[in-house]
Amino acid sequence: MSMTPPPGWYRDPSYPLVERWWDGTAWTDHRRGPEAPQMPLAPPRPVGGGSGRAKAVALVTAGVVLVTSIVTGAFVLGREGGGGTAATRTTPPAAPAQTAGSPADPSSGDPSVVVDELNGIALPLFDGWVRAQDVAEDDVMMTTPGTYDCPGDPGLCRHGRVVSRTVTANDERSPKALAEHDIADAASTAYDRDLLDKRPFHGVTSHRQLRASPVAVAGSVGYLVRWQVKTGVGPGGYVESLAFPSGVGSRALVIVRFVFDAGADGPPLTDMDRITEGIRPVGTR
Repeated sequence: MSMTPPPGWYRDPSYPLVERWWDGTAWTDHRRGPEAPQMPLAPPRPVGGGSGRAKAVALVTAGVVLVTSIVTGAFVLGREGGGGTAATRTTPPAAPAQTAGSPADPSSGDPSVVVDELNGIALPLFDGWVRAQDVAEDDVMMTTPGTYDCPGDPGLCRHGRVVSRTVTANDERSPKALAEHDIADAASTAYDRDLLDKRPFHGVTSHRQLRASPVAVAGSVGYLVRWQVKTGVGPGGYVESLAFPSGVGSRALVIVRFVFDAGADGPPLTDMDRITEGIRPVGTR
């Protein structure tokens, strides 16, 4: 009888061009490109803020990177702040076989939520949202259905995205400081350049802060900063950085980013609040 492989990154049997996280018993919904240098809890990677501040945030990336897909707002932290140190890793063994009774999606048992196992949180999946599939952005948890032709450089865009990431190194340990430092980069990566260095919206021309306040999330006190941004072409959009303690382990800070297009086709702004209110630690209701 064969032994169950230990937790780790393996070739995704469904998408051989990417790697997928095996938690020791089942596949999770975290994917990444095979050349990605980071492993879970890898050394931190600097974050470049929009204002060029020296304070940095390093995030564990565990999402799929499919560079052949062009999407709005590639959420890649560290674009403006210098490269991180690559982590040395060995070639992974053959992918574990999907066993009977092991769901490919850890949240497949409950269609009303999307589970982020690395951060120990479950996000509500409301009408008008679907689990992220075949997107080039890291750590995307959910998107609005379908794509549309970007108004700027050629490519395919999405009207809404929600991203969840773990903060592993930060000299500011408060959710307030983290959210305030993250929002400029969130706006830039959402509406400036994508993974192929194209500009689907021709950049952010201006922004207006709509909200900055503490918020209860996942049984803890977090903090959010929300901007409305104007873009070179298109209706612009809304970007929010939400920071709060993780529901597992050392309770490292988590960043959840919301990116909503403005205009009639974008998701309702109230969904930011509804999703925030519905975030729960895994295993609770």
